[in-house]
Order: sequence, then C-alpha cells, then structure tokens
Amino acid sequence: MFSLNRVSLIGYQTQPVELRQTPSGTAVTDLNLIVPNSFTSGTGEQLTGKGFFTVTVWGGMAEVASQYLRAGGQIFVSGRLQTDSWEDEKSGEKKSKTKIVAQEMILLDSKDGQRAAPAGVELGKCLNRAEIIGNVTKDPEMRTTTSGQNVLTIGVASNEKWKDRQSGELKERVEFHNVVLWGTLAQDVAKQVKKGNKAFVSGRIQTRSWETQTGSKRTTTEVVADQVSLLGVANTIAQETVTSRSTAPAREREEVAPVTADAGAGIPEVQYQSEVKVEDLPF
Repeated sequence: MFSLNRVSLIGYQTQPVELRQTPSGTAVTDLNLIVPNSFTSGTGEQLTGKGFFTVTVWGGMAEVASQYLRAGGQIFVSGRLQTDSWEDEKSGEKKSKTKIVAQEMILLDSKDGQRAAPAGVELGKCLNRAEIIGNVTKDPEMRTTTSGQNVLTIGVASNEKWKDRQSGELKERVEFHNVVLWGTLAQDVAKQVKKGNKAFVSGRIQTRSWETQTGSKRTTTEVVADQVSLLGVANTIAQETVTSRSTAPAREREEVAPVTADAGAGIPEVQYQSEVKVEDLPF
C-alpha cells in the first residue's frame, strides 16, 4: 500500500540536549519541542495555544543536535508519526505514546543568536503541520458537543516498509492515526467517506490529556484536520483536459507516450532504508 505519514514542525527546544548511545554505538536523542500556534476552533473562534512534542533523532542528526542545539533554540524538524505501545510491568496496564521520528532537521538560529520578535504576529508564527495519505479504518461516526457543534473522529492507517540492514528481510509497520474534524468539514466527510476509502488528510497535531474514572492518566495524539480529500476518484475539471491518443494532434502522438490503466504496474514501490538497527530500538 502506498501511503504518506509526514509531520513538519518549527518550534523551540525546551531543555539541554542529552545524547545517548545504543549498545551498537548509534547516537540517539529525544528533543522536547514547544510549538506556539494559532488556530480556528470548532465554533470559528481564533485561538492561540502551544503544543509539546517529543522528537526522536538518530545518528548524525542526533550528534549535530547535541553539539549545536541549545535550550531555547529554534529548530525545524520533519519526520513521521510513530506510536509505541507497551505493558506496564507493575500494573499490567497497556500504555502508548506517540512521538515524531525525525528524518530532516534544520537549526534556525544564526551564529549571533536569535533576533528580537517581529512586530507583525504573522511573521512570528511557528509551524505545526501533518499530512497523511492512507486508508480509512472504519465508517465515520458523527457526535455533537454540549454546545451543539458537530465533531467527527475517523481513523486513517498508513504504512512504512523498509529492508532490514542485517537480514535483508522486508519489514512493514502500520500506524493508525486519529483524525478529528469539526463543523462543515465533519458533515461533508460523514456523508461521503466510508471504511476502506483512500484519503488525504492535512491539519495540525494535538495532544490531549485526561483522567479516567479510576484515576488513571491518559493521553492521545490526534490530527485536527482542516482538509480532507478522497483519493482515486474522478475529477471533472481534470477530465476536461485529458485527451485520448486517438484524438491528439499527430505531432503530440509521436512525442507523448499514452497513459494506460496499468501504467504504474512496473513502478517499484519506494523502500526506505533506515540507519537504525532493529536491536537498537527501545521498544
């Protein structure tokens, strides 16, 4: 299955970077970022807030971060969402935590340090963006808040494939993303999207915490979507410009290869090879 799982953040490191070494000598560190943001609520109100994110950085990027990234430093990271699950050794309770595994990293502060905050709020914004392409895991179920707002939660599954560097075995990991939609977008998705549909989702990452009736603490990480597109569907505007080979001008027929239904059959699926060894993973 071809899918996309990408998150981009611009934020600030909240504490000194601590570099660790795996038993095989691979460098790894966890960045703890705060991302100030502004967004429109389900009621249409413009709000400001902040999000806290854990970003795991491996290899050379981890070494660079430990040398040059200071507490308070601004940084851009791009990577993928990954949810780790485990069982508490004492209580036996199942727990999970969602983090970002970095694939790109750019330190944003100059050698002279940070500039003063700009007068225009728009120019001082950070970045919190997630983009997912995957299959919807269940039919949407609409709910209504106590204030009368429509809210919809759907699940979207994406996958990642890679080849193990030692065994050469092809491995696959599936991520399940919780997607929250509000208002008109929630209504449209509830009417049109079904289980198994392939969809593109774009929005911001949000982590919520609460306490259960038994006193246990819970957290969940969601994509609060502002755009959802059904994929693999016909588009009337695009179809107006699609010309069959038989009706194309003679010169065009000579230069442009025809597109057939199985044109992508011979295209190999992209394989991602990570420098991280399976035995190094802490889960």
